[in-house]
Amino acid sequence: MLTNVIIYFFYGLAFFCMGLLVALEGGRSSDERLRKALRPLYGFGLVHGIHEFLRMFDEILKEMGHVSHPWLVGVELIMLAFSFLSLAAFGSFLLSKTETAQRVSLIVPLALEAIWVFGLAYFLGQYSHKEILAVADAWTRYVLAIPASILAAVGLVAQQRAFRRAGLVRFGQDSLWAAVAFAWYGLVGQFFVAPSPLFPSNIVNIELFRQLFGFPIQIFRAITASAAAFFVIRFMRAFQVETEAKIEELKEARLQEAEQREALRGELFRRVVSAQESERQRIARDLHDETGQSLTAIGLGLRGLGNTLTKNPALAADTLHRLEALTSDSLSELQRLIADLRPSHLDDLGLPAALRWYAGKVAERTGLKIRVDIFGEERPVSESSKIATFRIVQEALNNTIKHASATSVFVQLSYENHGIHISMRDDGNGFDPDLIKMRQTSRPSLGLAGMRERASLLGGTVFLQSGPGQGTLIEAKIPYSHESEAHDDDSSVAGG
Repeated sequence: MLTNVIIYFFYGLAFFCMGLLVALEGGRSSDERLRKALRPLYGFGLVHGIHEFLRMFDEILKEMGHVSHPWLVGVELIMLAFSFLSLAAFGSFLLSKTETAQRVSLIVPLALEAIWVFGLAYFLGQYSHKEILAVADAWTRYVLAIPASILAAVGLVAQQRAFRRAGLVRFGQDSLWAAVAFAWYGLVGQFFVAPSPLFPSNIVNIELFRQLFGFPIQIFRAITASAAAFFVIRFMRAFQVETEAKIEELKEARLQEAEQREALRGELFRRVVSAQESERQRIARDLHDETGQSLTAIGLGLRGLGNTLTKNPALAADTLHRLEALTSDSLSELQRLIADLRPSHLDDLGLPAALRWYAGKVAERTGLKIRVDIFGEERPVSESSKIATFRIVQEALNNTIKHASATSVFVQLSYENHGIHISMRDDGNGFDPDLIKMRQTSRPSLGLAGMRERASLLGGTVFLQSGPGQGTLIEAKIPYSHESEAHDDDSSVAGG
């Protein structure tokens, strides 16, 4: 009897530990089908383990000369049936490849349960009270245990193939060995049952097994149960391997993202330097062509004015008027150059006022109709985000003037929950964005790429939509603040 107590203890311990580990680790699988299948498996392991502990308790009572209470035997029978129904659900889920098939697979344990219940109801009228317990035990193992074990074995074979396809060959082998253990556990361990009037248990039973092999069937069940639990626990390590692989992939992805970001920063820095040099050339050219020539003309006019004052006062007065107009024009041109470099309105009055002022100046200079709408309550914006937003609008308007042949532009600035949303739409010629990408040159200009890079470095995005004859829509989202303020010095660069 002491031997039976030890056998039941290790038998129950094997399945209970398996169920406990599956309950703790089963949710880590990346395969949703396997995660769902493991839920009934840990139900089987925990309940069946407790069932065997109760059987151990029965053996202890017998050793002490007591008899198990009938209600305890009934509880053991119900637990035995529930555990094998859970094992059947586990195998059915493993064999179901789609969500619809998984729902349909629930029919299998429900059908087995129906057969088991109807059989018990029939046997209650056929056998005496003393015989019915042994018959119920045999019926449970024939109708539930054997089919459930076979289903679990077949499902584990299917899982072995899934492991192999995923490159987890070693864990596929563990799954296959677990399938073999469950097959032996069901076909042999559950076929030799306690003697009862129910055929074939009246012939093929645990007594026959002892006569044939010289040891009790409980030892065979305990060995196969331990083997099944051992290999199930072993292939559960695949989840740890999957987790580690995902961590490595995430690290690699973050490393690549960091490298791309650094490359982007380097490329933007190169573009910014190129744009600065280009802007300096433009400013020098404008100063030479406009302001320089005007100042030269003013100087020549003033030099000749001294002689004219005495000889021809009327001509001198006319010359003074022309020199005054020329000075005014030069001053206006100089103010325009200064405003392009850094509009004071951006610092003094804020982003909305700066955009309206700049749009007004562009409209006055080009004749383009520009409408600026502001939505939402103005919020504090970091210096880098404010500059980036202004430069994106500036570059978009410059592109419209140079290439779109548009008559009107609609600019919308929205203060949203997490950042600024800029939308600019013109009624110009439009273009094919794919062709523009193919025709890009190494010309030092920020352009569309510069807009995207400005936004990207601040955690924002730029979206462009256009088509021949459809005009152009540019949308940008810039967060209110960003960790990096490294490019604030870029504010001295005009749209380029």
